[in-house]
Amino acid sequence: MTTDVAEPAPTPSSQPQSPTPPLTGVRVLDFTQILAGPFCTRLLADFGAEVLKVETATRTDRTSATRPDPNAKGRQDRPPAFLNTNRNKRSIAINLKTPSGKGLATRLATVADVVIENFSADVMGRLGLSYDHLAPLNRRMIYVSMAGYGHSGPRREWTSMNMNLQAYTGLMMVNGAEGDLPTSISNSWNDYIGGLHATFGILQALAERRVTGKGANLDLAQFECSVSTLAPLLVASAASGRAPRRMGNRFSHAAPQGCYRCAGKDEWCVITIPDDDAWHALVGVVDAKLSDPRFDTLVARLRHHDEIDTIIEEWTSQRSKEEVESRLASVGVAVSRMRRIREVFEEEGPTAFRSMEDPPGHMTAATGVPFSFARNGIAPLAPAPNLGEHTEQALGEWLGLSPDEARALGEQGALV
Repeated sequence: MTTDVAEPAPTPSSQPQSPTPPLTGVRVLDFTQILAGPFCTRLLADFGAEVLKVETATRTDRTSATRPDPNAKGRQDRPPAFLNTNRNKRSIAINLKTPSGKGLATRLATVADVVIENFSADVMGRLGLSYDHLAPLNRRMIYVSMAGYGHSGPRREWTSMNMNLQAYTGLMMVNGAEGDLPTSISNSWNDYIGGLHATFGILQALAERRVTGKGANLDLAQFECSVSTLAPLLVASAASGRAPRRMGNRFSHAAPQGCYRCAGKDEWCVITIPDDDAWHALVGVVDAKLSDPRFDTLVARLRHHDEIDTIIEEWTSQRSKEEVESRLASVGVAVSRMRRIREVFEEEGPTAFRSMEDPPGHMTAATGVPFSFARNGIAPLAPAPNLGEHTEQALGEWLGLSPDEARALGEQGALV
């Protein structure tokens, strides 16, 4: 999402800026693409790590991450999602198809703290850049692989995408309501879950390395990350021997719960009643008809959910979603009006979003980090790099190469 404004949005006070974020000094050699891996390395960059994104001109995620921004004015390699996921990084353009390019990548890996990739299994092995190839050269290296199904087991060769992983984990058969087609969670659920798990693993490995002085090989399967989020459903199904019910907007431990129509075109509110206290508060505001003794217990309310929903929606449909939210929230009921994405951006901008200038004179919105460090803070926001923008600089800082030596590598075919 982009907006043309004269000045950037203020930096949230909950995210203090500091010259020494917690991962300052950690070098990350980033071979990731699209979303799962780049989201992980973006989090590391937000924490202060120096992330060097290895790119090529022939295989790039700059245009495949999302639809290009029609307002980008010739910068179609910089769609908004790419900018947000690859901010605070640097880019080096290496030709990994040449021996000199592979050799250069190897040299960079020998001075990296973290090497991370999310290619299909065996890609890095064919390039001579697998853990087995690099570990003897850098015993302190933390090597992270993020293939969809990991690097071992019968599915290691499978190609994985977000929706395929949701299908294979069974997630699509517990979303939606009974009778619906299998339904996926939009917005690349598995990519974000995989990226978060990879970040946790890297932080743990860095902490362990402080004690042992040794690196680690983290073989993360995004499939297993997704399965781990289904734990309550899996445990319940294993115990009962029955498949979980598809409950749509309802929940087995709260009643009523649902999305109710409000006044206006396509306006809604969501209400959740987890216990008797919340139920009595709802009854006091909505309609005396809800005080029927048949609805006194959670089990009874689950049994009569349809009837209760009808009474509630008769009340909500006569009122704006703002009024419904205000009146029910004032008595302690869990309620929220349904907001469009644009509303979230406009209403939460100063506290939930950050902004960066990209291109010059054009302010682009970026998501923030939803917590702060008391002593260190978050890294200052910097735009996503242009392709190969930091090649010469990175070669000088990481490998001590002069500009002439960097140019010589280019002549040898190592650089794009």
